[in-house]
Amino acid sequence: MAHLLVTGGAGFIGANFVRRALAADPGGRLTVLDALTYAGNRANLAEVADRIRFVPGDVCDAELVDGLVRDCDVVVHFAAESHVDNSLHDPRPFLRSNVEGTFVLLEAVRRHDRRLHHISTDEVFGSLPLHGSERFTEDSRYDPSSPYSATKAAADMLVRAWVRAYGVRATLSYCANNYGPYQNVEKFLPRQITNVLLGRRPKLYGTGENVREWTHVDDHNDAVLRIVADGRPGETYLIGSGAQWSNRALLELTLSLLGRPVDDYDTVPDRPGHDLRYAVDSGRIRRELGWRPRHPDLPEGLARTIDWYRCNEWWWRPQKDATEARYLAIGR
Repeated sequence: MAHLLVTGGAGFIGANFVRRALAADPGGRLTVLDALTYAGNRANLAEVADRIRFVPGDVCDAELVDGLVRDCDVVVHFAAESHVDNSLHDPRPFLRSNVEGTFVLLEAVRRHDRRLHHISTDEVFGSLPLHGSERFTEDSRYDPSSPYSATKAAADMLVRAWVRAYGVRATLSYCANNYGPYQNVEKFLPRQITNVLLGRRPKLYGTGENVREWTHVDDHNDAVLRIVADGRPGETYLIGSGAQWSNRALLELTLSLLGRPVDDYDTVPDRPGHDLRYAVDSGRIRRELGWRPRHPDLPEGLARTIDWYRCNEWWWRPQKDATEARYLAIGR
């Protein structure tokens, strides 16, 4: 029956977390703080709007954040700028949201002695060799490759420092790539799915050899709920399904599921500093907290995700043209 404050709760992962949290604790109180930038959308929360308190606002607004933190029991911090291409084009919003926003939140949590869970990304660890069995662990060295991952790494370090210096009761989690409903069409899978649904040829960066580990958003959020409930303060947990796919293989699977020839795509110039492979060792959260992914089969989860986008054009169609215009401007 804890009162949760979810920052960034109108975004892709945050909004899905809100629904999972309400399902897990129907009697709980939940407040969402979101700045409603292009990636935040109140429509993501329409089905639960009458069960939450929604506060439009910026995580960098210290006065607003202080009042919200004072009134809650636990803060789950999703709010972040998160698109690598956008960070390469203009890093400034990433510094403000990801670093300054986390600092503001940490200070409020410290003042009011509230529990914090901080959402990070496996991208802070950089890149693994393309071929091999190595995986990131909780002890992996930070080696960010983009302004996005660098600002997330900086935010992580702030959280760790506030834990050690001030005794803030915080946990951190690092998840592999997420997929599922309500993901903005700027991201890899929704962009390709919606291109095909509109009769356009999908786009593949470079040769498409880069490998990612893909985790369904519901599995990620179930893991976060488990950490919030039972995780040890000061501890770090990696979350991943184990499903590693190259971008090319994933695009070909997407085309196949949509009934298109698997080679019906165009290649575009690769992004600068494009990490070769991400993979995480999620053994700790499985051993210590008993978490297991409920959707380990990516083809099955992707098929259901495609069905969601097919049935919800009303949600993604208004975003699509502006998104493709931004990609055209940077040649991708």
